[in-house]
Formats: sequence, C-alpha cells, structure tokens
Amino acid sequence: MATTILTRVLISDRDNFLKAADIIFDERIREIRPQSTRPVPWNDISEPANWRTYIADLPRNPNADGARVIDADGLFLMPGAIDPHVHFNTPGFEQRDDFEHGSLAAAFGGVTTVIDMPCTSVPPVTTKENFEAKKTALKGRSCVDYAFWGGISGSSFEHVEHHIPDLVRQGVVGFKAYLISGMPEFTALSLSQMLMAAGTIEKTGVPLAVHAEDRDLVAARQEGFSKGKKNDWQSYCRARDVLAEAVAVAQMREICRETGCRIHIVHLSSKRGLNLVREARKEHLALTAETCPHYLMFTREDFERPDIATFLKTAPPVKAAIDREALWQGLGDDSLVFVTTDHAGCDPLKEKTAADFWQVYSGIPGVEHRVPFLLSEGFKKGRLTLGQIISHLSGNAAAYFGLSAHKGSLKHDRDADLVLISLWEDQTITAATMHSKGKYTPFEGMTFSAAVKGTWLRGRQLIRDGKASDIDYSYGKWIGPG
Repeated sequence: MATTILTRVLISDRDNFLKAADIIFDERIREIRPQSTRPVPWNDISEPANWRTYIADLPRNPNADGARVIDADGLFLMPGAIDPHVHFNTPGFEQRDDFEHGSLAAAFGGVTTVIDMPCTSVPPVTTKENFEAKKTALKGRSCVDYAFWGGISGSSFEHVEHHIPDLVRQGVVGFKAYLISGMPEFTALSLSQMLMAAGTIEKTGVPLAVHAEDRDLVAARQEGFSKGKKNDWQSYCRARDVLAEAVAVAQMREICRETGCRIHIVHLSSKRGLNLVREARKEHLALTAETCPHYLMFTREDFERPDIATFLKTAPPVKAAIDREALWQGLGDDSLVFVTTDHAGCDPLKEKTAADFWQVYSGIPGVEHRVPFLLSEGFKKGRLTLGQIISHLSGNAAAYFGLSAHKGSLKHDRDADLVLISLWEDQTITAATMHSKGKYTPFEGMTFSAAVKGTWLRGRQLIRDGKASDIDYSYGKWIGPG
C-alpha cells in the first residue's frame, strides 16, 4: 500500500486541547508529525470563524517524498471507533440485518472494528465448531474488522466447561450470557449455571458479559399484566424497571466476588445499577459496565411519542431523567468503561408495528450514530472532555478486549484506523440516509453538531467526504485478542 500523508488535521492532545499535525501512514501509522508547538484550547476554535482563522495559518505543503497527500482542512482526527456490542446476524437472522449492511453502517459512523454477539447467529457461537461456521460465513462480507463474543446458553449448557476453553483458544474476546432471554435459540442461565460458568471463565482471563435483568421479577410481572390484558408500553416498562436491573446487577456482583471472574454488565440503564457497579469497583471487584446512546438521550416519557415509541423499544427499556443524567456522570467519572450501541435492527414494517407492545421487536440499529452522538451530546455540550470521548469510543474497548497492540489509538505502528470528523458541521439524523438493513431510529429528525467525513481502515479509505469511497467487503478481517 502506498504511503499517504493526511495533512492539517487536529488531534487530541489532552482534555479539551488539540494540536495540528500531519499523519503519515500506509496500513499502519508510520509517523505523527506536529505542525505546531502549542496545543490550542477547544474554546479558542469552537466558533467556525475562529477555527478558520486558526487553520489558515497551518502549513499546506508537507515534505511528501512521493507520498499521496490529502488535505484534511483542519478537521478533527481520532482513532477508528470500536463498537464492542453489535448484532449483525450473519449467519442467521439476516432478514433483520447482515454483515454487509451493518459493517457499511459502521464505516459511515466512524467505526472500524466491531465485536459481534454470539446469540443472533445460527448456530449461536457456543462451540468451536459453531465459531468456525460463523468465521467461514463472514469471509468476504465485512468492510470493517471484526471480533467475536463466545456465548453460553442455558439450552446448550452441557459440557460448557469444555466449550469455554475451546472457544478461548479459537480467539473469542469473552462470553455473553443472559439472566433473562426471549430467544429460544439462546436461553438464559440460572444463577447456579452463571456461577459455574463464571468460575470456568475466570481461569481463562477473558470477561463474562451479562444481560442483567432479574428473570423471576420480570416474568411474574409480565404474567400479571398479560392476565389483565395490559399490553401497552407502560406495562412493559413496569415489568422491566429499575429494580429488575438492580437485583440482577447485585447478583452478578456477588458472583464476581465469589469467583474473581471479570464480569461486564451490558447496556446498563439505571442510576441504581450504576451505583452497585461503583460500590463493587470500590471493593476492587472486577465488575464493569457499559451504556448506550439511547439511555443517554431518551426517557420513559419519550414512549408517549407515537412516531418513535416502538422504535425506542429495547431490553432493558430506557428509564427516568435521573437515570439518564447519572449515566452521563458515570461516563465522566469512569464508572462506565465505554459506550456501545447494542445495534440490533429489523424490518420496521414487519416487527415494529404490533399493537401489542410485548410483541414489538426489541432493538435499535445504532452503529452509524454513536460517534457523532457522543461528540455532539457529550463533548459539544460540555458533559465530557474530548479525551474522555475518545476513550469511551475507542481506547478503553481496545484495552479491555486485548486489541490495543493494533487498535484504539493514534500511535506509531498501530493500524491506520482513522476517522475524520467535522466538529463545525451539523448532521440531521434520518432513517432514509441510514446504511444498515433496518432503516429506523428513535433519533429521527434530531440534529447532531458533529459529522463523520472520512473513515480509513488499515490505511484504506472507506468513506470520503461523507460518501462511500473504496468499499471492499473482503478487506474487513477477523481479529482476536493479543
């Protein structure tokens, strides 16, 4: 691959400071060449006029030595984002989404690496044979790099003590399990099964990711509402409330304490659940958690909006304003380690229109929107520093899943996974412009004050000026930890 110089970019220096630089790369970053000696505070260039004045003084003629030169015109550059929680459904439920559409949406959203969940593949990734079947099925079907979660299902729990080390040797980054599941192909674990699985996983060093809602609480409530013919969104949210999440997080905290296993709570939605994670971390327990953009934007009141009510349905559901604000605070104090999307799309005309809210498909296709959302609503609105945003989008996940030798940072000899972003341009979110197979979003019509303009994967430019550039579905590759 020929050498490229991306000149006149702004990269994060620390906190909310930026510095101008040239980035020299082929498949990997070969050099980061500063263009200025003094970092510039964001507040000095946040206004478009001040930014234009600043970048006008940046040198335009780098020492190219035959390299291709691309003028970034003063846009912000960050490492390619990593989304550690997506459901792209290949092979399996591809009527909902598939790796071609999901990976293209990722590229448009500045995401260069995804970690796909095991439960929405057919067969689910619970054995080394199923792992190899999935790996084979994805050849030539992704334009971004990808890794796999292994899975532990109650319906195939037998011999799990053998399947776990087998899958680790194959290269999974960790294991996903549910305390409550609506999937007959991938059922929930009992607490005794979860304890046994955690004890086995602890020996491998990889994490156990858990969907944490208490099955008994939710099932009893759902049964009561069903008998009363209560099938509205209010009943769904009451069944899966803060208590249901908190009880399950507390259960996983005790299993973490008993086994020493690294346990990760996926899509955390409540202040109460977050406080339990904080308490565990104060005890130096290996309990971590993530959240998602929909929990950082919406509350239960948004279900009153008929235009997005079914689009917003997820499990667990969004909670109250106090929970939303607590999650932002959890990102600010690093109680939450990263933001994922739990990307899970469908055909909205078929699965998001049922009058019975219990029957509405639960999932949001969000991989395309996470990066501009977090920059707009986190950084631009002063909730998080630019450095924190980059960590929550890329660096923390790379470190957590053992990918940091290649991914997650702008450093010499790392993969040239790059995302060029305008922090001075608005972007209105519409389903019509989405690239995932399921074209719907609760963010419909919202304006984010940041826009992805360019995406490179290992030096290959996938997105140029916000449009597809050199998409090759055989270029994305499977990667494992280490």
